[in-house]
Amino acid sequence: MLMRAAVLTGFREPMEIREVEIADPGPGEVRVRIKASGVCGSDLKAIDGKSPVVRQLPYILGHESAGVVESVGEGVTGVGPGDHVIIAMSGACGRCRQCGAGRFHLCSGPARMTAIMGGAPRVTLEGQETRRFIGIGSFAEYALVSEAMCVKIAIDAPFDAMCLLACGVVTGVGAVLNVARVSPGSSVLVVGCGGVGLNVVQGAVLAGATTIIAADVAEQKLKLASRFGATHTLLAGDLPAQVGEITRGGVDYAFDATGVAGVLGQAFAATQPGGTTVMVGSPPSGAALTIEPGLLFASRRLMGTQGGDAALRDLPMLAAQYLRGRLDLDGLVTERLPLSDVNQAVAHVREGSVARTVIVF
Repeated sequence: MLMRAAVLTGFREPMEIREVEIADPGPGEVRVRIKASGVCGSDLKAIDGKSPVVRQLPYILGHESAGVVESVGEGVTGVGPGDHVIIAMSGACGRCRQCGAGRFHLCSGPARMTAIMGGAPRVTLEGQETRRFIGIGSFAEYALVSEAMCVKIAIDAPFDAMCLLACGVVTGVGAVLNVARVSPGSSVLVVGCGGVGLNVVQGAVLAGATTIIAADVAEQKLKLASRFGATHTLLAGDLPAQVGEITRGGVDYAFDATGVAGVLGQAFAATQPGGTTVMVGSPPSGAALTIEPGLLFASRRLMGTQGGDAALRDLPMLAAQYLRGRLDLDGLVTERLPLSDVNQAVAHVREGSVARTVIVF
């Protein structure tokens, strides 16, 4: 079957809208007609050649997506043609050591590891194998994924909102609820108020935090943070000093969504004794982190997360929070663009002028 896709054929180059061939679903596979796909910072890293998994081109990027099941392969029983679904980033096998310990987001099963490296050869461009980001590749009219990655959603749920749950929302909210486990009445610092950081803010609201400090270098993003529930905003400078003036000793929890090692060190130093810092954004490979060792003696904790340590069960929960009006997804979508404008969408994300751009089909 032929389809249009945005194909990355050279690092640090614009994607090309090309016609590619996608296979029919095999056993346990589902072909989804993509209706909306968010543009994420991970896509930009891949374009720049800085992604640890995007190595061999050509490649179809995009992973934050939702759509309609078009067809299914043998043995698929959980979804059928016409079902509306979110495509989750993690399709856990349920059998490996990590899944056995309940760490489904760290699944090390063979199928999951193959997906992370671009999936089985199911899409071709002029006869050449074309890999797909995290085995999805949603900057295309269709995606071919395992049944385990498909999460059914309500027929009336808007695709441009639901697609955000797959990455930006579950990563930010999950960092709060699953990783740090923020307690009611606590104080929170969120550094970096892009698409993921704004969802950390929303997660802090859901958790019942009463002091939520948002820090960024762009005033426009701080205005958005206030809309999503931040009680204080800071133009980021000397974070420990700035936060100390508000909290008299530091926050209970700090989240760094910037992916900058130096910022992570400042966020850690802005916590009070016994505080917890979570690295949500991913620094470049090889980046060094410098922290004052004495801070650790006061029982401070530094943690990491992969996709908010989320399991598939988190996506229906978040969708329900949205439908109940407790999670703002519509406000996250700054612009909606067609696939033909995908490079313009990437440029806007680079500029930091948007919370989230969504490619709509």
